[in-house]
Amino acid sequence: MALLLSADRHRPCSRVLLLCESLGSTREGPAIAAFERLFHQRGLPLAIRSDNGVPFASPNANLSKLSVWWLRLGIAIELIKPGRPQQNGRHERMHLTLKKKTTQWLATAGTLRRFVREFNAERPHEALDMKCPAELYTASVRSYAGLPGLTYLFHDREVLVTACGRLCRHRKRTNISTVLAGQKLCIKEVDESIWLVSFMHYDLGYFDLKQKTLQPLDNPFGTRLSPIS
Repeated sequence: MALLLSADRHRPCSRVLLLCESLGSTREGPAIAAFERLFHQRGLPLAIRSDNGVPFASPNANLSKLSVWWLRLGIAIELIKPGRPQQNGRHERMHLTLKKKTTQWLATAGTLRRFVREFNAERPHEALDMKCPAELYTASVRSYAGLPGLTYLFHDREVLVTACGRLCRHRKRTNISTVLAGQKLCIKEVDESIWLVSFMHYDLGYFDLKQKTLQPLDNPFGTRLSPIS
């Protein structure tokens, strides 16, 4: 069983627990479906902070299909550093509270809903001046209406990443990443046979048509985080 939790971090932070579901696995599909239901109900956040585990990240440029979907929706990604759970301290403490509760209750959908109700509406928080999270929470004004289209204005060409995660140009194939399969990228020639590859406004790296290799840039995704949050 995999538990998916999402809490409000917007300033001023209400700490309200937005999502608490038991998923059958850590696969990206069920997580995307759960977040889609959440976004329909609560709107889109400005950013999502997560650890580096699946389904939130992968070794492929720290992206996963889930985080690529977030980017397409205009949601910034904040990945904490590996082994630094204190960078997501509030969320870790909420996990601990839930773990204590689920040792007392059976972790069914009903008991998870009960936990959310208690956490949000019945349990005052000292950090909130003894108010409950639900008293301070307001939904996002950014409504969810599906994926927006991608338009590139200042590049030479638009290309689709194949199902196997490659770019195909002039009968030559360059490995990009399977997490970007089906996504439209843009390329711009910056030197003879050297092309800059970008996804949205993020530059991924340079590929050489002759060598058929991609030279990635430093990870363009994520935000610098304070040591303790």
